[in-house]
Amino acid sequence: MEQLSFYSAEASTPAMADLAGLLCGPGRIRLFARGTARLTVPVAGQARAKALVSALGLRGVAVSRHICEYTGELELRTAFRADLAPLALEWGQRKRVPDDFTPDGNTLRLWTLAAGRWTDGGYLLGTDGLAPHTRDALVAALGRCGLPASAYSGGLRIRGRRRLARLGELVGRSPGLGCDAQWPTGTEMRVVS
Repeated sequence: MEQLSFYSAEASTPAMADLAGLLCGPGRIRLFARGTARLTVPVAGQARAKALVSALGLRGVAVSRHICEYTGELELRTAFRADLAPLALEWGQRKRVPDDFTPDGNTLRLWTLAAGRWTDGGYLLGTDGLAPHTRDALVAALGRCGLPASAYSGGLRIRGRRRLARLGELVGRSPGLGCDAQWPTGTEMRVVS
């Protein structure tokens, strides 16, 4: 039997702070009257949407599905909620990565659910195309949690067998629901290392 890392998603309790993983990726948060906030996450495909709805439900966060009127893409959206306001204040209206931010397993799991995929010789954690100024800070944050990454087309790429194994350990098993092919575990890891 495998021993779980203390920092892995499977060894810790889901919490509201985990939603920062969605902001590392394509998610956006908007503060309203300094008392409530709404989180919106563009999602590529129904499988990701289903997995994210389930993961957010574990954190007591209900979302609805919408088609973005500007892009035509599927997106998940919360209601305006008071418990999202601290996250909105921390990340700001013009999305910025907090100075001391270090992602843990649950945060990385949500980032992976929202925007993770295999790419040329590694694993890509997608970032927000409307917030390219966050990439350097996210590279530094990944480095602090033992996942050195580099900027790559549309996100941050993690390469190398050990780093990919570390990512797989932190995010835990695939949630299933059609996400297996893009999850950072299994035989795919041996192919790209």
